[in-house]
Amino acid sequence: MISVIIPTFNESGNIDQLTYEVSAILKKDYEIIFINDGSCDDRLIKIKNLCKANSNIRFVSFSHNFGHQAALRAGLAYAKGEAVVSMDADLQHPPELIPELIKKWQDGFEIVYTIRKDAEGTSFTKRLTSKWFYKIINFIADLRIEQGAADFRLLDRKVVDVINAQQESDLFMRGYINWIGFNRIGIPYVSGKRFSGQSKYTLKKMLKFGSHGITQFSIKPLRLAHVFTAFAFMLSFFYILYAIAMALSGKTIPGWLSLVILFVFMQGVQFMLLGMIGEYLGRTFMQTKHRPEYIVAEANIVVETRK
Repeated sequence: MISVIIPTFNESGNIDQLTYEVSAILKKDYEIIFINDGSCDDRLIKIKNLCKANSNIRFVSFSHNFGHQAALRAGLAYAKGEAVVSMDADLQHPPELIPELIKKWQDGFEIVYTIRKDAEGTSFTKRLTSKWFYKIINFIADLRIEQGAADFRLLDRKVVDVINAQQESDLFMRGYINWIGFNRIGIPYVSGKRFSGQSKYTLKKMLKFGSHGITQFSIKPLRLAHVFTAFAFMLSFFYILYAIAMALSGKTIPGWLSLVILFVFMQGVQFMLLGMIGEYLGRTFMQTKHRPEYIVAEANIVVETRK
């Protein structure tokens, strides 16, 4: 059986069309699991109606919005298929690519991921931010995520079981799936147009997403802190030597500009370093709480226990 997990957040206008396309492609021996991530539209009602009309459709509804990554983990926990496909609900992940994902899986690949190619008309800003997102996260984090790699992928059951056994909360799925290894292959695709609604990934969410990936998979920012500290110390040291030389030569005059510049520079470096350390401490603190990554308020499916 093939499981298709679809996190949804206020995507009511896309549900019917997406269900129709995925069902038409898979036809039999499949399940579609919608993860309702605390939507405030009528999506859950629509999903329940679809469940009544099609016994292959399931749903898991969160008590409130826990985020896309938590919804993906919930989908993997509830999926029963020997292969699990994850995709977004906006139809920008083309359902017609699913048969190719399955074929690569049948050829022996345990992870079949997709690489998004921007369609014509994609704004320059979106292209640029996407390009630099991957460059920065690969440089800072100990990862090598291909530019355009998306959460549209197929995972073999053994990979799903490894992820489900992971105790780490707030997992950065894109990075973790890259890190665990297994036999994998990438398939390029052209991103489709959003069928309905607006993107939920704001700049703020993208920045949070990037920070999440960096701090989960690398301590390089903390190591870079040593470099910034050493650089600041060197500048301060040479400035002190310069000040002493000027004082001995009698060329000093009362002034405040140099002191202000030095003070602002040092304070800026210190606050930056404290921010880096605080980010790691905050994530460590949240991990020690052992809170659930999501809370299910309602579902028409149960988690399958595997030995």
